[in-house]
Amino acid sequence: EFDQAAEDVKNLNSTPADNDLLELYSLYKQAKVGDCNTDKPGFLDFKGKAKWEAWNKIKGMSNGDAQAAYIAKVKSLIAAVGLKS
Repeated sequence: EFDQAAEDVKNLNSTPADNDLLELYSLYKQAKVGDCNTDKPGFLDFKGKAKWEAWNKIKGMSNGDAQAAYIAKVKSLIAAVGLKS
């Protein structure tokens, strides 16, 4: 179900808001990699820094919880914007 959700995200009718994208990124990384294991990006790398902070914020969340939260987030986005047919 997690892998299906990861595929469905690529077929949303519209691109999710930045906050939604950051949440999806952090949950996906937590589910696949675990706790954030990289150094914080430099001050001028705004995108990288935002992604790192989003991922680091959920440190300690279990793999299963991250997968469940990711699936729930994808389902809510599908409900909001739908999938391309």
